[in-house]
Amino acid sequence: MIATLLIQHEKLEQLPSGGTLSPYGVHQKHGQITSQALQLLSSQRRQFSNTYISVKLDETSGVAVMKLKRPPVNSLNMELLTEFAINLEKLEIDRGCRGVILTSAVPRIFSAGLDITEMCGKNADHYGEFWRAVQEMWLKLYGSSMVTIAAINGSSPAGGCLMALSCDYRIIANNKKYTIGLNETQLGIVAPFWFKDIITEVIGHRAAERSLQLGMLYSPTDALKIGLVDEVVAEDKVQSTASAVMAQWLTLPDHARQITKSMMRKPSLDRLVTHREADITNFVSYITRDSIQKSLQMYMEMLKKKGR
Repeated sequence: MIATLLIQHEKLEQLPSGGTLSPYGVHQKHGQITSQALQLLSSQRRQFSNTYISVKLDETSGVAVMKLKRPPVNSLNMELLTEFAINLEKLEIDRGCRGVILTSAVPRIFSAGLDITEMCGKNADHYGEFWRAVQEMWLKLYGSSMVTIAAINGSSPAGGCLMALSCDYRIIANNKKYTIGLNETQLGIVAPFWFKDIITEVIGHRAAERSLQLGMLYSPTDALKIGLVDEVVAEDKVQSTASAVMAQWLTLPDHARQITKSMMRKPSLDRLVTHREADITNFVSYITRDSIQKSLQMYMEMLKKKGR
């Protein structure tokens, strides 16, 4: 999974003799477009969809749009996490894909984070399997060799914020009702070390410590001030801005960008891989505590009352 950061580099090494790689992954020889390229251009858009994830790959630009589609709030359950990891891996090994825009198909929500029902009232084996799926999602996204841009078109607390933080660039809609942040402590949950690592890398130690201890959720403008997001744009401009930023990033040579990304991110990825089993054990031990289960049950009851 860490090796995915170098997949595109390996593809360059595997090109046929006399061939080059165009910006869109199309093989060319001596200035002539090959039959493979013609076949590619004849089908410029390829779409595949699962229950909770939809993907549309524009093979001309080399950019895929991946949408979360689990109403009402795109909560991250086992099935969604598994579909996400599988679809991202498909794009990772696809020569025609150089970038992914991650967004939501559900209005006013990016993702509400981890599905509480996966962490409440189940057995230890289930909790371990679920946490492994959460880890896998992060390792795939944070370790991707592709350019990844989060087009945050709604609120993004907890696990939703983690997904956004894992991308290379974050754009959020300018709506004061939307919030973003790692608010786990508000639910009586402690964010694991790799959540801590990634937010610290993005916003710095002091801001991260305050944010994590208080479980803070930020408005778009406040998120921009601390560097949690890179841009705040009008709600109807989120997708077009993401596409424009992606185009800028893709003007850079893939090889140089990917190696640089690997250099920056590999230590954090290695840390989780090294301590992965211990992290799962710690999570299961923590989440099975009676006090934590009661806290989660109370939170679920509160959500049910709000929904009535």
